[in-house]
Amino acid sequence: MSSLPELSLHELSLQELSLPPLSRDFYQRDTVAVANDLLGCWLVREVNGTLMGARIVETEAYCGAHDTACHAHRGLTSRTAAMFGAPGHAYVYLVYGMHWLLNIVTEPEGSPCAVLIRAVEPVLNEQAMRERRSMAGKQLCNGPGKLTRALGVDKTLYGHDMTRTEQLWVSAGSHNTPIASGPRVGIDYAEPEDRDAPWRFWLEGNPWVSKAR
Repeated sequence: MSSLPELSLHELSLQELSLPPLSRDFYQRDTVAVANDLLGCWLVREVNGTLMGARIVETEAYCGAHDTACHAHRGLTSRTAAMFGAPGHAYVYLVYGMHWLLNIVTEPEGSPCAVLIRAVEPVLNEQAMRERRSMAGKQLCNGPGKLTRALGVDKTLYGHDMTRTEQLWVSAGSHNTPIASGPRVGIDYAEPEDRDAPWRFWLEGNPWVSKAR
């Protein structure tokens, strides 16, 4: 765990923290490549002047209309409209009527792909995250619905441009950990080849990775 102090935007500027957002070109690439490259990056959230930051440790790639696990497989709808737009925007949706999930749109506009942010490791202002989600230990954000609760991500951020230093963005990071991969979680409805595709990626051995079944 980093020893970075817990700070607000009033105490330290983003320039001093060196957390600029990734460019749109980063997301306008092959979705599997983006899902890999997001590992180790910072997911940054600003709420009412309070800055929170976490390292992305687990992702899943959803690869367009031909991927039967991808929401876009059923075409353009009001729910999936963000996926058909420009890369670098947030695709946020509700599951089980209670959990918001955060995805980032990838590939050129019109190619409806996205990467699900599945687990993060808190680094900056963990206390603020725990105030939002009162859970002990790794249960804070070791799953896609947990991390959105901890960071205050909901439907108001649907379609949000994550290439701007505003509310929610991803900043470049690094890691020296092997990347593991395996099938995605919760997609029993998909065709066998898509259910088995190894498009879930995580930092091997990281304790904040979800307990995926």
